[in-house]
Amino acid sequence: MSRRRQRVHNERAYVLHFSPWRETSLVIQVFSKDYGCLPLVAKGAKRPHSALKPVLSVFQPLALGWTGMNEVKTLTQAECAGIHPLAGRAMMSGWYMNELLLRLLPREDPHPLLFEAYELTLQQLVDDPRSAPMALRRFEWILLQQIGYGLDHETPDFSDPDLEPYLRTLLRERLDHHLGRPLRTRDVLMDLQQF
Repeated sequence: MSRRRQRVHNERAYVLHFSPWRETSLVIQVFSKDYGCLPLVAKGAKRPHSALKPVLSVFQPLALGWTGMNEVKTLTQAECAGIHPLAGRAMMSGWYMNELLLRLLPREDPHPLLFEAYELTLQQLVDDPRSAPMALRRFEWILLQQIGYGLDHETPDFSDPDLEPYLRTLLRERLDHHLGRPLRTRDVLMDLQQF
């Protein structure tokens, strides 16, 4: 991380999580194509008539801009760049991916291939929510490869649903080893599969 003032415009990004900050602002955790995961302060985003309020939604492609030289930057631009209407299990799958990114990626460590995999997985969840299990296995596989903890196996055929139980077990063991504690969203996803 550099200590010089950074100005970024029109960066492709997604909001992974947000939390209140002070009376009228939010701290948003974003995943961007060229800058990785980073926190941004969205000043005034909690105000009732804020232009940022409807734009800063999770799972939606955004064009963001920010400035700053500290660890937490200040959001200067937020524009909607498309829509991914997720619901039900597909939305829980999206939350699961977000939790993985927040827990496993260091700040400001760009992973353009992982960003593309995230976008593709979100689109697959929108187009065919029943494809969620294999779409998530593919995303987990790419995530582990990108952060340096990939498997020494040949890349599986992610279009073969019969491989899903094997891949789920294999990838869960590897992820659990690196996470240190269970993911909350994984438990919810597993409960949803019973219905």
